[in-house]
Amino acid sequence: MTRQLVTVFGGSGFIGRHLVQRLAATGAVIRIAIRYREDAHFLKTMGDVGQITTLETDIADPAEIHRAVEGADWVVNLVGIFHPRGRHTFENLHAKAPGQIAAAAKEAGASRFVHISALGADDEAESAYARTKADGETAVLAAFPEATIIRPSVVFGPEDNFFNLFARMAIWAPCLPVIDKHAWKIGNMYGDGGPKFQPVYVGDVADAIVAALENPSQGGKIFELAGPHVYTMRQIMETTLREIRRDRWLMPMTFGMAKLQAALMSLLPKPLLTRDQVLMMMRDNVASGSFPGFKDLGIEPTTAEAILPTYLNRFRRTHRQVISRPV
Repeated sequence: MTRQLVTVFGGSGFIGRHLVQRLAATGAVIRIAIRYREDAHFLKTMGDVGQITTLETDIADPAEIHRAVEGADWVVNLVGIFHPRGRHTFENLHAKAPGQIAAAAKEAGASRFVHISALGADDEAESAYARTKADGETAVLAAFPEATIIRPSVVFGPEDNFFNLFARMAIWAPCLPVIDKHAWKIGNMYGDGGPKFQPVYVGDVADAIVAALENPSQGGKIFELAGPHVYTMRQIMETTLREIRRDRWLMPMTFGMAKLQAALMSLLPKPLLTRDQVLMMMRDNVASGSFPGFKDLGIEPTTAEAILPTYLNRFRRTHRQVISRPV
């Protein structure tokens, strides 16, 4: 890859740190557009001196967006949230900002634009998260028709808020929830195992972004990125407990019960579960098969079983092994 100037919005986030590391390895010069510069300082060690810079950017300010993409050859938008807070709403960050960033990138002369959306993005979805993600895709393609849209499934990895969340809960909670619309039916307390997920490794997502940037023929396409295996919610919980070597009761929970729990949790500063997330789980989070995926980018997706032991082992109980030697 020739030496490119790449602006990455949201580069200090979960996917961002893995993407920056991979871009730096290619020799690209990386500009990280972020709200607070100090949050991205740790990324500078991933490249040579001066290769990675940070630029404080408020994506609500068009002038600052234009400054962030000035001179950029490629632009990547990773900005996204799960919990709306203040002016950081789904509408502002998922629907409006992507189109503004794409328009600024086009005006600045960028040749490639990659936008990270989400598997399940749908403008008719009941979930505001999924609905605004779809609106963002529409805005991006209207402003930058050659853009590449990437829809990852639930992303897992060392810094994730998925398997780590359940493992952390298992340390102090006597049970883990399994949300299922058929739960507590007579003769079938656990229902069907809950909604289905197809978790995707964060490193594979980062590799896919780089592959999309390097290949101009991938422009104007939507990619669904999903892992090689499909799991029910119950299987996700069982896999987590097996990795951390703990026994917990899996408590069946209907969607009505989950919505009530989410309403109570919404009173917390950072709720573990929101009503919108419950609405999202009412649909399976798996690839539709209607769009290209990892295979089209030349990437073999990694299984969860290959990665989970590398970071969930910190949630295991401490074991001390006594080694006796002859004196």
